Amino acid sequence: MNERAAMARQQTGPDFIEALARGLDVIRAFEAGRPVMSLTEVATAAGLARPTARRILLTLQELGYARAERGGYALTPRVLELGVAYVRSMSLWEVARPHMERLVERTGESSSIAQLDGSDIVYVARVAVPKIVTLSVGIGTRFPALQTSLGKVLLAGLPPAEVERVLAEPSRSGVAPRRAPCAEERDAALREVRARGWAITDQELALGIRSVAAPLRDGDGRVVAALNVNAHAAETTVEKLHDEHLPLLLQTAGAISADWTRHQSVPQVTMGTAS
Repeated sequence: MNERAAMARQQTGPDFIEALARGLDVIRAFEAGRPVMSLTEVATAAGLARPTARRILLTLQELGYARAERGGYALTPRVLELGVAYVRSMSLWEVARPHMERLVERTGESSSIAQLDGSDIVYVARVAVPKIVTLSVGIGTRFPALQTSLGKVLLAGLPPAEVERVLAEPSRSGVAPRRAPCAEERDAALREVRARGWAITDQELALGIRSVAAPLRDGDGRVVAALNVNAHAAETTVEKLHDEHLPLLLQTAGAISADWTRHQSVPQVTMGTAS
């Protein structure tokens, strides 16, 4: 038995399925430089008896993951489904999480991702630092979009006519913002956000809360969510948000957008079983 297979066997528990482990050992036996392997070579590489390796190869062949070729066996492109299934199961949060954790470590402030739902934003991801803030925030928390940096970024990503329709919907957040801008002030603020590519708010939603946000985009350039850094006004000035945290935020938002684009571009593998 090879070293990798031996290590797998050492990590078994009462629910360990030996047959599944052996099948994966056979798939992993095909390495770079050995696209076609004889039955004996597969059995040796996987640490299996020849009859066991043969049954597994025939099963993989019937399922479309292997084929007989030049007196041996080779894997088919359908094996890519096994890896693509993991990549496609990842959410925006899973893609963003390591980037957000680094951002929080560098700024010492909490960071969140939100998406638009009617005239509200809804928090879909958050990495927090322990601080006393005016409003409690968690996954699923809703706030009126127009008074938050996240909401301004998301609204700025919509066509102007769509902004009117969205903001006509009543908020379901249960939060009364400190101030509500008139239509002219609102439109000017959103034009500015579109032009510069980020938004900053200073205690517009509630006393003590300042934040700066940037868009997260897909491969077509559409705004799919927004990322922020939020801070307590007693600890962090607007100047610090702008001069120190904003560059880190923009860098992080760009990295998340790039990773999300790569995630979405993974091809969908759809193949029938081999005849």
